[in-house]
Amino acid sequence: MQNKGIIVFLTVLVTVLCLYYLSFTLVSNGVQKKAEAFATDTSGNIDFAKKRAYLDSVWREPVYKFLGGSFTYQEIKETELGLGLDLQGGMHVTLEVSPVEIVKGLAGNPKDEGFNKSVAEAREEAKTSNTRYVDLFYTAFQKNNPGKKLSNIFATAANRGRISLESSDKEILDIINTEVENAIGRSFNILRTRIDRFGTSQPNIQRISGSGRIQIELPGVDNQERVRNMLQGVAKLQFWEVLELNEYGGALETINTTWVADQKATPASVDTTSQDLSSEDSLRNALEKQLQQLDPANNANNVSPIISLLKGNGLVYDVRDTITINRIIKNERYKSFLPRDLKLLWGVKPVKATDGSELLELYGIKTTRGSDQAPLEGDVVTDARQTLDQTSRPAVSMQMNAEGARKWRKLTSENIGRRIAVVLDDYVYTAPVVNGEIPTGQSEISGNFNIQEAQDLANILKSGSLPAPTQIVEESIVGPTLGKEAIRQGAFSMIAGLTLVVLFMIAYYAKGGLVAIAALVFNIFFILGILAQLGTALTLPGIAGIVLTIGMSIDANVLIFERIKEELRNGVGLMASINAGYSKAFSAILDGNVTTFLTGAILFALGQGPVKGFAIVLMIGIACSFFSSVFITRVIVSWMTSKGDKSNINFTAPFAKNALSGLNIDFMGKRKVAYIISTSIIVIGLGIAAINGLKFGVDFTGGRSYIVAFDEPVVSSDLKTGLDSEFDGSVEVKTYGSNNTLKVTTSYLINEDDDASNKEVESKVKEGISKVTGFTFVENAEQIGASQFSITGSSKVGATVADDIKASSGKAMIVALIVIFLYILLRFRKWQFSLASIVALVHDTLFVIAAFAIASAFGATFEIDQVFIAAVLTVIGYSINDTVIVFDRIRENIENRGTNKLVKVFNDSINQTLGRTLITSFTTLIVVLVLLIFGGEILRGFSFALFIGILVGTYSSVYIATPIVVDLMKREIENEVAQVAKEGKKIA
Repeated sequence: MQNKGIIVFLTVLVTVLCLYYLSFTLVSNGVQKKAEAFATDTSGNIDFAKKRAYLDSVWREPVYKFLGGSFTYQEIKETELGLGLDLQGGMHVTLEVSPVEIVKGLAGNPKDEGFNKSVAEAREEAKTSNTRYVDLFYTAFQKNNPGKKLSNIFATAANRGRISLESSDKEILDIINTEVENAIGRSFNILRTRIDRFGTSQPNIQRISGSGRIQIELPGVDNQERVRNMLQGVAKLQFWEVLELNEYGGALETINTTWVADQKATPASVDTTSQDLSSEDSLRNALEKQLQQLDPANNANNVSPIISLLKGNGLVYDVRDTITINRIIKNERYKSFLPRDLKLLWGVKPVKATDGSELLELYGIKTTRGSDQAPLEGDVVTDARQTLDQTSRPAVSMQMNAEGARKWRKLTSENIGRRIAVVLDDYVYTAPVVNGEIPTGQSEISGNFNIQEAQDLANILKSGSLPAPTQIVEESIVGPTLGKEAIRQGAFSMIAGLTLVVLFMIAYYAKGGLVAIAALVFNIFFILGILAQLGTALTLPGIAGIVLTIGMSIDANVLIFERIKEELRNGVGLMASINAGYSKAFSAILDGNVTTFLTGAILFALGQGPVKGFAIVLMIGIACSFFSSVFITRVIVSWMTSKGDKSNINFTAPFAKNALSGLNIDFMGKRKVAYIISTSIIVIGLGIAAINGLKFGVDFTGGRSYIVAFDEPVVSSDLKTGLDSEFDGSVEVKTYGSNNTLKVTTSYLINEDDDASNKEVESKVKEGISKVTGFTFVENAEQIGASQFSITGSSKVGATVADDIKASSGKAMIVALIVIFLYILLRFRKWQFSLASIVALVHDTLFVIAAFAIASAFGATFEIDQVFIAAVLTVIGYSINDTVIVFDRIRENIENRGTNKLVKVFNDSINQTLGRTLITSFTTLIVVLVLLIFGGEILRGFSFALFIGILVGTYSSVYIATPIVVDLMKREIENEVAQVAKEGKKIA
């Protein structure tokens, strides 16, 4: 075998890397267990606040040493194979930045009736439209102010230099759009800073490209109201005077002395894990004592960490030490020693020291006793831009209004030679020294900025006059009990599916089956290792992707083994058969994997939420499957055949030696019957769908849904009848997995995204259920007792988000079909093959939709949502894989036999590949059936779509795709028949 050494080297290298990255997951799990032990009381109940506090305390502490390097818990969490929200519980939120205040702020909040009417109309229309708000505003402005230019509104003193009375509407709209984009970026940075200090582990925040939306995932949060307030609160920009260290150093000395005395009075050994800590202060103290025991060096010189951890001039500390410092300065006892007119605030961004460490400064801010009012608020800033100072270094130019200029003049004149801090959300963004009185309100802030930092600061300075409030347009909450159930179902599905595939492969392919299983184990191991390396969270759809990969990864080995068996039946020697099997199967394996990978890439590029997680696992699984099934198995087979043709290896069990071989079925002759059957089923299904409608999920229709758990079975129809009066009939109730768990969905107040509407709908659900059942609501789902219920999960999708999801889903389907058409055309060089493939894929998609409609007519209702689209696209990838295998054999037979007797060539090609087609479908159906039965309610519709799709995909590759090629090549076949007849006359 050629390149054997390279394959072995790559396999060993990838294995070592996977072990290395997966080790971080093991360490993280160990820290989590310690946190749970710390937070567990004598009755076995876990206090999640204590658990989070423990994890916060070790966030920047080294917890893992490997090959001379040490890793903090934060670094461990960034590299571990984490669990998604659906597996561990948490909160998923999509925020939309409202541009309304930007438009009003740029216009100077005028009282112009036509302007304000246009703003209000655009705001109302934006609730149900995906058109950009600025475009909606301009349309309304033109309608309400015929003949009036935007410059009449926006040419204000604050916009001097940017907008004049001569400015065109297009120029002004460009400026508004730029400011809106800046506001989105500003909100993103502010939210990221807020989330970093929120205390949740492994948060995820990202901008959704092409929209003004920001997506946030917060695992393990247990106070959703606090999260909503944190995310939707408007940032407050302020200017404060800075006190220097010598002005309050005496207070720090008192804190130091008191802290040292407290430590000496504390017993040396404290068993914190067994204490019943009832308050936040006692928890903080216990954690502090625990860390002191771990690092007694802090006590070495009888000084507190507030002094011993200093890293430079002023209160400058290593980022890793900020938690320790916070525990001291936020302790009420030590805080009482600070002056009343002083508050301590951290800088927002660490500075890298020469030794590579990251340093943060703790600023002393001068306040007014009994007031949080700053000397100057940020709403006086009218403009801020990145510019260059006199030495051509990046700087920031800032302009204030008249009132701001007056206050700024007073503030700067009183602080010459001192620092003034720019504070946002209680973080100091910069604290420049005042060089002299600034009388005009026009200022320049210079320092050690790079261009990006100067641009960011300018953007932050605009947050006062151009606030960008955010509102939640999509929300999903998964309770910890729902997450645990999902883990159980996902793990069982994976193990059960793997076990059944292993048993079948060994039973059917004997030692060859063992080779395939070895490749499968490598495949799964590589997938998990690569996911850990990428820092990707494993979700329930991701587990579904792995389970699906288990079935699909067998495909390559089935192709190879069937080829080897075919060669052996023709009397070819063992070694030659193995070489021929791998060689002849390679092109079909490559084509099948590429088409499925392209489907995964399209899903990743155009999908949202759980679909992306599924797509990542699918693409990684296909790449790993190709490497392990083709190359690793080749190395293993090479090792097992070291004795040449006399080697003791076989690729078939005795009972399967000639199974599915020597077939001579006339598939082409039955194609018209197949056309009629397919058309009939699709028409019936679509007819039912047209009459009864399909059940679309919340992410397609918009609305709110709640997963409600009861202590005893509840009849869904009875609950629906009772809730109809609460929601004006816009409610649906269905069983969710078991008869004591129901899913309540409503479109009530669908266009309202404010907190008041969210609370109103949730209250109506709770009150309605209590009224119908007589049960009482409890917050903790793990403590449900008799006649009680709890909401274990919820989801909210705004109407505009739902429209976006539908649009992206349709786009994904169209792009997938176009890409596959082009790839087949490239590989097979005939448009008939490409068109036939697309017709077959459309047939499969319509068949799955029809099956959903028919199933609903028999009482089995499955939702059509994002995950359904992922399933359909997976079916497309699977179906094209089947079709490509047949087409590849047709291409090979045409090359060997020529184009004579095309219909026979097509029939022979299907008969020759039928064994592989049926075996691959069978192994994949095994794991999909396991998913359907045991995968849980979340994946029920996904699994059903896959089950139907694989069945119909196998059928269509034989009875739809290939026959359509025959029909499209009818002229060539007729010419062939005429040529044969002509030659027969000549002979006669």
